[in-house]
Amino acid sequence: MLVYLLYNNLEDIWGKSDCASCVTKGFHSLTNDTLYFMSFVNQTLTCFEKYKEGNHTELCKNCKKTYRGLNELYGRMETDKTMCIDIEDVMNVTRKLWSKEYDCSLPREETVPVIAVSSFMLFLPIIFYLSSFLHSEQKKRKLIHRE
Repeated sequence: MLVYLLYNNLEDIWGKSDCASCVTKGFHSLTNDTLYFMSFVNQTLTCFEKYKEGNHTELCKNCKKTYRGLNELYGRMETDKTMCIDIEDVMNVTRKLWSKEYDCSLPREETVPVIAVSSFMLFLPIIFYLSSFLHSEQKKRKLIHRE
């Protein structure tokens, strides 16, 4: 009964971890996608090692292209469902190194439109009240003088 229980638990872990996505049928080797991803990870980590001493701004600048490529590859693999828990783990470690250890960040592409829309919304009430003031007839006070 113990062997059966262990087998079921291992099978459950294998399934939930999507391990079959990383190995070929027959378990002879890793899939081409996994091998390509791991080589990309090695390139990124080699770049990190090369520039980790001293000023991290050099690391952020010189490794940005490699790190961005790794992020894009990870995103495609996530969309295509061709990754397992090992790839997720390696990517988490790499992202932690990039952001926490080396204090680097990638600028978000959507920041410019967000700032533009926010600025427009901020000035909308000002424009409304200004145009309302300019286009409305102002009531002028008429003073009646005693004679």
